Amino acid sequence: MCKVFYWRVSVALSCTLMLFLSSVSTLFAQSHQVIGPKAYYLALGDSLAFGYQPDANFVHGYVNDFSANLKAHGGKDTGNLACPGETSVTMINGGCPYPLLRKYPYIGSQLNAALKYLSAHRGKVSPVTLDIGANDIIPAIDLKTCSIDTTAFNASLDTLDTNLRQTILPQLRSALTINGQLASDFFLMNYYNPYANQCPATESYVQTLNSHLAADLGSAQFGSMVDVFSAFDSGHSPNPHLCTFTWMCSAFHDIHAKNGGYSVIASAFEQVAGY
Repeated sequence: MCKVFYWRVSVALSCTLMLFLSSVSTLFAQSHQVIGPKAYYLALGDSLAFGYQPDANFVHGYVNDFSANLKAHGGKDTGNLACPGETSVTMINGGCPYPLLRKYPYIGSQLNAALKYLSAHRGKVSPVTLDIGANDIIPAIDLKTCSIDTTAFNASLDTLDTNLRQTILPQLRSALTINGQLASDFFLMNYYNPYANQCPATESYVQTLNSHLAADLGSAQFGSMVDVFSAFDSGHSPNPHLCTFTWMCSAFHDIHAKNGGYSVIASAFEQVAGY
C-alpha cells in the first residue's frame, strides 16, 4: 500500500460466497492455540506496516503501537521489515520501490530477510504480523473516473493468491514450526477502503480482496485474520471515519492512516491476539 490502493472482482463469486469464505477461513484461523508474545516481534508488509504518513511522521504506525503493547507483556525487540510500495511479487523477489525508507536494513527480498530473522531468533519470535496485497491491485483502479479494469484486477488477484498460497505463507509457516509445532502467533490483516467516499463503487472490490486474503490464510492452515475493514467501519459510503482515521480529507489527500487510524489498527490486532 503506498500512494494509491487496490482491488479486484472475482466475477464468479457472489457476495454471499465471499462472505462465507471470509467467515469460514477467519473462524478456522482463530481456532489455533495462542502462543503469546515472546522476546521478538516481527512485522512484515507494505507502507501500513512501515507506518507511513505523508507528513513524514513514520514513528506512529500500528506496528509501533502494537509493539508498545507487547513490551508490557514481556516483549523486548521489534524487527519491522516492511517496505512502502511492497507487493506480493517484490516481497518474494525483491525490488521494493522505496528501499531507503526501510526501518530495518537488509539485502534482497523481504521474505528472505524474514526467514533469516526467524532463523537468527529461532523459537524466540512471537507474534509475526503481515499486511500485503493492496499494491498488487493498484493498476486496476482509475481514480479520475472511479472505473476498475476487472481483467487487470482479476489477474492481479490471481497473482496475489498464488504468491500467498504457494510461497509466502508456506515458507513463513515452515520457519515458525519447531519440532512439528508452531512456535509463534501469526496475524494477517485485511484492508480498509480509503476510497469509499470518493469512489463508492470500490467497496465491492475491497471486499473481494479481503475475502481472498481470508481464504488464502485459511488454506495455509495457520494464523488469524485481523479485520481492519470492520474496525474502520467500512462497508458503506460515505464513511465519516475516513477523515479522522486517514489523510484522505487533508491537503495531502492520502490513503494512509493518521495516528488515530493506526491506533485503531493496532487495537484490532490486540483484540484478535488477546494480549
